[in-house]
Amino acid sequence: MIARYSRPAMARIWSDEAKLARWLEVELAALDGWAEHGAVPRDVVHAIRAAAVPPSAARVAEIEAETHHDVAAFVDAVAEELGEEGRFFHYGLTSSDVVDTALALQIGEAGALILTGVERTLVAVVERAEEHRETLTIGRTHGIHAEPTTFGLKLAGWAFALERDRVRVARALEGMRVGKLSGAVGTYSATDPAVERIACERLGLEPAPSSTQILQRDRHAEVLSALALLAASLERFALEIRHLARTEVREVEEPFGRGQKGSSAMPHKRNPIVAERICGLARVVRGHAVVGLENVALWHERDISHSSAERIVVPDAFLAVDYMLDRFAWLVEGLVVSSERMRENVDASHGLYFSQRLLLALVESGLGRDEGYRLVQRHALRAWDEGLDFPALVRADGELAGRLELDRVFDVGAFTRHVDVVFERLRSLVAEREPAHV
Repeated sequence: MIARYSRPAMARIWSDEAKLARWLEVELAALDGWAEHGAVPRDVVHAIRAAAVPPSAARVAEIEAETHHDVAAFVDAVAEELGEEGRFFHYGLTSSDVVDTALALQIGEAGALILTGVERTLVAVVERAEEHRETLTIGRTHGIHAEPTTFGLKLAGWAFALERDRVRVARALEGMRVGKLSGAVGTYSATDPAVERIACERLGLEPAPSSTQILQRDRHAEVLSALALLAASLERFALEIRHLARTEVREVEEPFGRGQKGSSAMPHKRNPIVAERICGLARVVRGHAVVGLENVALWHERDISHSSAERIVVPDAFLAVDYMLDRFAWLVEGLVVSSERMRENVDASHGLYFSQRLLLALVESGLGRDEGYRLVQRHALRAWDEGLDFPALVRADGELAGRLELDRVFDVGAFTRHVDVVFERLRSLVAEREPAHV
């Protein structure tokens, strides 16, 4: 991911320096296992631990230019500083033992940042939802006015979606909390299951119940898919903001800083650029999920076709989603909401949103549904085509006015009378989650 869309804490996790440090961490954990197993003397392991430091990325690259193998170059770079004890470094391991176990550690660390980002975003959405619980706005289906809702209800839906995303990401991360030191084809022919168990305990991982030369890539695909679904949720929310920010709608606006310029040519412009950026990056993350799925099917015990792709898509997916969460939380926290404009837009469709209530009232009065539908539709089409008030047209129809309590039919409060039901569910969700974050 380019620096423009990378935040420092996440970028550090995926830096070459951090990767090499994780590789060393796995190597030393394996040596602890060998020491307990009795195959490598404890004093040798202590000496290696005292002397081993992560090599510089430059030194590894220098060696790799000759070896054409990055892990072998890493091993050589570390071992050249260890003296005679260096012969035990990387003892009994194959490259993927180190790379896959270290990648699991990196994904776990990066995932913790993602979950923190989801938490901040969820808090922001819930706060704004409560703020606008009663703010009337028009609901739209197919982009056309349907019935009134509240802006708070819209945001409450986002909050529940974010919680589902949080659960998915957490579950996928748990699936990645495994390591493997089972050797060239997963048979422990050059190592011992006890060494793997001890090393994984040191690293805070579980031994994979079965592995080939690698950890099977369905685990990684699940992580990338969970990130893609989270990105898709953020895109959905951002797209809604973009629609509501259109000049013709003008119900919300992105925060606009002092000195900011919306257009190099048109000084009046205040564009929803952050929401658009979120939508664009979601496309990137979705593409990375596809790569993750394609990496699942490899030849036999492994091939290397997944490796080059993963070097790009795994770090980039985490970097992009981390950035998207930060920007979306900022967007929600500072979102300018025009409740007056929302009410103007509710009223712009001449009261046509009462059509379903009128239809139901006619059915309840004994009129056939199709007959009632056509009667309501006739008035509705006239109201729209001629710009007339729909309730006024209905009240002027003696037949309808005589058989219905029209004040009850045309009660706008009916659309929001059950808002509290959803908000009680939202508060229950927040309350259930609080103990986990104390």
